[in-house]
Amino acid sequence: MAFYQFIKTQKIPATMSAVWDFMSSPMNLKDITPSYMNFTVTNQSGQGKMYPGMIITYTVSPLMGIPLNWMTEITHVKEMEYFVDEQRSGPYKLWHHQHKIEPIEGGVIMTDIVTYAPPLGMLGQLANILFIRRQLESIFEFRRLAVEKKFGIY
Repeated sequence: MAFYQFIKTQKIPATMSAVWDFMSSPMNLKDITPSYMNFTVTNQSGQGKMYPGMIITYTVSPLMGIPLNWMTEITHVKEMEYFVDEQRSGPYKLWHHQHKIEPIEGGVIMTDIVTYAPPLGMLGQLANILFIRRQLESIFEFRRLAVEKKFGIY
């Protein structure tokens, strides 16, 4: 199984608490996901304060508008520092996403570390080359712009 990883950082001119409150709320995911993905949180537990063990279910349409069910578990939370979501069921063989925030002069630096493995072995590796990696890059670029729109440009 091939594993892939990418790291994205973004400087945000806001307080730690403002960024933490926004990023750690599952209900805000829709605001930072492109509309063509048809992203919807489908369970009620995704509406409360994040905690380790929290299960969040979604529907998402990453390819040709075909809806998929996705379930993640929040496995680690260190208030005002980081949280980790891991796929329990969904489109990837492995999905591990670390969300970190750190104070910097004039704001916060947010770091996303995504480690993933596509399904289907060699076909998944080919799909990663042809479109998965580019789609993830595009989703995170949309997210960067959405965060800039919410908090401003650093």
